[in-house]
Amino acid sequence: MDFENVTIKTLATITGFSTTTVSRVLNGTYRKYRVSEKTAAIIHAEAKKLRYIPNQAAVNLRLKKNQSIGLIVPSLANPFFSTIASIISKAFYNRDYSVYMIDCDENQRIEKETINKISAQNLDGLIVIPSGNEYDHLQRIIDIKLPVIFIDRYFDALPVPFVSTDHFQGALSAIELLVENGHRKIACIQGNPEVVSSVERVKGYQAGIEKYDLCFQYVGGQEFTQETGYNEMKRILDLEDKPTAIFALSDTISLGVLKALQEQGYHIPEDFSLVSFDNSQYLDFLACPITSIAHPVEKIAERAVELLLERMVHGVSVQDSALFAPHLIKRDSIRVLE
Repeated sequence: MDFENVTIKTLATITGFSTTTVSRVLNGTYRKYRVSEKTAAIIHAEAKKLRYIPNQAAVNLRLKKNQSIGLIVPSLANPFFSTIASIISKAFYNRDYSVYMIDCDENQRIEKETINKISAQNLDGLIVIPSGNEYDHLQRIIDIKLPVIFIDRYFDALPVPFVSTDHFQGALSAIELLVENGHRKIACIQGNPEVVSSVERVKGYQAGIEKYDLCFQYVGGQEFTQETGYNEMKRILDLEDKPTAIFALSDTISLGVLKALQEQGYHIPEDFSLVSFDNSQYLDFLACPITSIAHPVEKIAERAVELLLERMVHGVSVQDSALFAPHLIKRDSIRVLE
């Protein structure tokens, strides 16, 4: 056998274990995933026998690394992103890495400037939650061979692994719940229409409209902000033919919706039903707790960490990109219509 060409896939084929299991054993995380010591011993023995070593890119990376990664987020004001950032930071801190975090304020210009600066830094890896639909600046990260992972928002045109919620299915489940409760006029207030999370959620909304043959359809909004929710809700209140339910594509948008309704004397759920997306903790403590689509935040963050570590150590990700199923948290914000 050509020992120089021994890879994780080679070890998986020889031992009969999956590439994921082999990778977890070799990077020392197998106990977390309840891989037995017997399995680990078999894999280590075979790796030693075949004189397995990581590829040269990983060797070079280890020689030059300074135990630091970058984390770029659209907005720490969004509880979903701040929670993701907190979990990732703790995970790398526990592995003796420093984490340099940048809040881009949902502004792709800031993101581009940050990427340009990071390109000159000696980071070991980078996790990005993109702020917009442009990605030429992200291609530069790929070109300099800095290991990178996307979370929540991603680009099919780039060869970068990503971890995200199944936004489409989450949105569709929200419409299904509203229809089950008698609603046939549902308005959608979106976030940035250029990012994949908003695009997929709108597609899910539209799929629900088509599935149940609903005649009313309304999509408005431009950003994942309270201002968007506030302004768009005011426009909806001016409609002659008003919806009975609002589907806000983020909890921050929902806060703006609630403010607009409160100013004009409307109440949830008596006057309008409301379903949100993100399931921030504060939704339980509002005057009317809001039904929301919950991300599997811990699973997303943990998989992102795992994928980045694999790329940093082995030069490639053994595991594929992942879409995790969201789940619906029912509260008190939906009125049942006869």
